[in-house]
Amino acid sequence: MSWCQLCVICAGSPAGCCDSACKKCLGFASLKEDNELEDIDSLLERIEDPRLAPQTFLSSFHLLRNLNPENELKRYFGARAVLGDQRPRQRQRQYVRSMWLTAPKNTWPRYSKTGITMQLLDTRRGVQHFTFEHHREYQQVQFKFLDAVESMDPNNIVLLLQMNPYHVDSLLQLSDVCRMQEDQEMARDLIERALYSLECAFHPVFSLTSGTCRLDYRHPENRAFFLALFKHLMFLEKRGCPRTALEFCKLILSLDPENDPLCVLLLIDFLSLRAREYTFLTRLFQEWESHRNLSQLPNFAFSVPLAYFFLSQQEERPELERSQARERAARLIQLALIMFPSVLMPLLDHCSVQPDARVASHPFFGLNAQISQSPALNQLTSLYVGRTHALWKDPAVMAWLEPHVHEVLRMVEAQDALVQEAEHKRKIRYQSAPRNIYRHIILSEMKEATAALPLEVTSQPVMGFDPLPPLDSIVSYTRPERYHLHPSNESTLSLFFRSLLPNFNLQGDGRHDGDDEAGAAQDLNQGVNRLMAAMRDMLANIQFQEPPAMTIPRVMVTGIEGKGFPTEVDNRGISLFVEL
Repeated sequence: MSWCQLCVICAGSPAGCCDSACKKCLGFASLKEDNELEDIDSLLERIEDPRLAPQTFLSSFHLLRNLNPENELKRYFGARAVLGDQRPRQRQRQYVRSMWLTAPKNTWPRYSKTGITMQLLDTRRGVQHFTFEHHREYQQVQFKFLDAVESMDPNNIVLLLQMNPYHVDSLLQLSDVCRMQEDQEMARDLIERALYSLECAFHPVFSLTSGTCRLDYRHPENRAFFLALFKHLMFLEKRGCPRTALEFCKLILSLDPENDPLCVLLLIDFLSLRAREYTFLTRLFQEWESHRNLSQLPNFAFSVPLAYFFLSQQEERPELERSQARERAARLIQLALIMFPSVLMPLLDHCSVQPDARVASHPFFGLNAQISQSPALNQLTSLYVGRTHALWKDPAVMAWLEPHVHEVLRMVEAQDALVQEAEHKRKIRYQSAPRNIYRHIILSEMKEATAALPLEVTSQPVMGFDPLPPLDSIVSYTRPERYHLHPSNESTLSLFFRSLLPNFNLQGDGRHDGDDEAGAAQDLNQGVNRLMAAMRDMLANIQFQEPPAMTIPRVMVTGIEGKGFPTEVDNRGISLFVEL
């Protein structure tokens, strides 16, 4: 008998489960009651032993327990170091409801229904399609939030959260503000609160582990869950919990594996290497290569052979497995260098490694390799190098890489057919990056990748709570139409001086089409562009007169810097990026 679905979702006690098999699940009850510090480490080892539990139970619960970063920290530092010297009674929470994604904190406001629910849309071929829904009262709060964002004053979002402490988009937006102000603790806490609010709205049969539950990113109500999960895993990775971050990455991918709206396939290889889950990465590559063309992505092309190399260094493995891993690593790294030669020199530069004269002077790996590649490919290679270069700094890795670089140069000079084929593929592919790749680069904030974004992408603003909404969004409700508060023919000079007032609302003189959220974003973009045009016009027409003798003028100029990101490309998913 399989593990009860309802018991997994609500995290209820096995004793109250409708499935009698749950009462026999080994270690579950003892895991929920971890009051004895000295038993925690041994308990974790017991749970991880596949011989002590049925496969169906292990596969589900193993993932769920790895969503808790404390379990990973306990493995690194021990339970007592993580939990401190608190007594078990002091560690008990005042909240009765237990959650899987995050643990509610005593410092949080008391939770009450927010107006978010989840509905089961349909079931097709064993796959269940869900969506979050906003009730009328939540929609009103959402309208106030959009007004607060357009005011460009974070204090308005704070005031909104004081009245609605579990409004998800406000939590996401304010988290970005705190992170930019270097308040990482508060930023992480706000993301966890957003996850808690969304998990409280789960449908009773929505499963985090079945792999058959889907959320459509085209529904605006679903995007907050994707974004909260992504931001949470980024905090976990920086906190030193790569295994937990990897499990959250798997969860995001399982929600929409076909479209991959946040393009976590560009991240999952890095987290697998950081968590030393080399077998998982190689298995993912083998199973998905045929229908997702993973080898045509620079991150998989280089990370998979690196994973095989690390597997070949594990002495506890049989010699035959290690030998096979070495052969696969050698073959795949040579293919990666042939397909993406522009990765090598930036990677060596980030690792502070000086290549020999032959490699440094060869045009195949030189500056021409980077200049000749398309902007879309440049974004992918820059993202990979900036994110994973630390994994290549190991002297053993560099010693393994060097002979394969020379072997590739030999193939290039011999005009090998593989080299000619790879050059042809680079010319016809990677013409433009799909929308989800731009969205991933924005969320990752990797300076190497953001610097490679084209001008048409960086010249437009982006909303942190909904970066680059899909062009085919499925909108269930719209904002009420607003009216002009100021004449549209207002002079640029008066617009500039009015913008200096504390109560200035940039959207006050903009029109809202009321059709969808894209219209609201376009309204704001036009307002920003109008304000910047007003400043440029005013500064360009200012004329300074010669100051009187013995007088030193003091001029203070206030500048406003605008940042932006992309707004349009394909949304069909990472697999469609490579056209075979």
